Amino acid sequence: MRLRQIGDVVFTTPAVAALRRQYPDAHLTYLVEPAAAPVVAGNPHLDAVMVTPRRGGIAGLLADVSLGWRLRRAHYDLVIDFHGGPRASLLTLMSGAPRRIGYNVAGRRWMYTDVVARPRELRRRHSVENQWDLLEALDVAAPTPSRNPVEMPVDRDAKQSVDERLAAAGVAPDEDLAVIHVSASSPFRRWPLPSFVDTVAALASRAGRRVIVTSGPSEREAATGIITDARAKLPARDRHRVLGCGDFSLAELRALLERSALFIGGDSGPLHVAATTRVPIVAIFGPTPSERSAPWRDPALLVESIEIDGLPCRPCDQRVCEPGDFRCLTRIDAPRVIAAAERLLAARRRQASLARADSQYSQ
Repeated sequence: MRLRQIGDVVFTTPAVAALRRQYPDAHLTYLVEPAAAPVVAGNPHLDAVMVTPRRGGIAGLLADVSLGWRLRRAHYDLVIDFHGGPRASLLTLMSGAPRRIGYNVAGRRWMYTDVVARPRELRRRHSVENQWDLLEALDVAAPTPSRNPVEMPVDRDAKQSVDERLAAAGVAPDEDLAVIHVSASSPFRRWPLPSFVDTVAALASRAGRRVIVTSGPSEREAATGIITDARAKLPARDRHRVLGCGDFSLAELRALLERSALFIGGDSGPLHVAATTRVPIVAIFGPTPSERSAPWRDPALLVESIEIDGLPCRPCDQRVCEPGDFRCLTRIDAPRVIAAAERLLAARRRQASLARADSQYSQ
């Protein structure tokens, strides 16, 4: 069970694969809320995905009681609560499973049969490893990014939809697609919008490239402004290289990244969806250090993490910015991100050239 957020659900997928290896004949069900459900909907290691909307008030309570009875009637032997929130803890208890593994949370530890410590301080330890602590009681070996990468398969219908939208936008198969995801809903994750504009314009100024700006629903207005301002910085002949293809669902974003040459984004769900692919990634980190949220995948894949080291206020709990200027993000300038992007695109071209040469030699 991991009800939300998108990135946190992605971080549980190595554990899902490990559980399948540990219990090859088991029936594995994943319980999740709708927003993050596409992450695990096609997971090959799961037998079922149970999607439970989050409701408030009496109606929500009655729905959870009904879900609890449904879980109890299924006679699960084991429930692992990766979430640890009040709703997840209660559903874990109501499942009636003889073994229930969860975190040592004040006031709720009695709901579990196996309790795992969860330090309150912000540690420079990856979230995959933090969540993996729950598997120690099952004697599952410690994870590594190469052996236990994050996973999210491509949805066939989403792929077809993305292919059609790109074709309608005039994107040629041989053009490099750079996806730049805007996270602007929280000041703690908001890289300055002018920096996004400069980055989009710089990458789109090169022939043979298209830049797609994506965002969540709450950042749609910011993304539209970035597209408009980036086009204004380009000569008229180049403005078509900056694309506004509308909203992408989570499954469509995964399909889009599958055929992209580069992803740039902050520490949010789409960054970790990108980590489930082979796309080169430029990851921008603010209050959260890269040691905690870097793309968890084969280290041989191309990644550059951009962050400001040496700030005494970092990491922080993202409630109050002590200096008041969000310097962990505002001090990351566009030229630094653009340079990282160009390095990764060049490295990708070299890898592709070597792969073609090896293929020709083997023939």
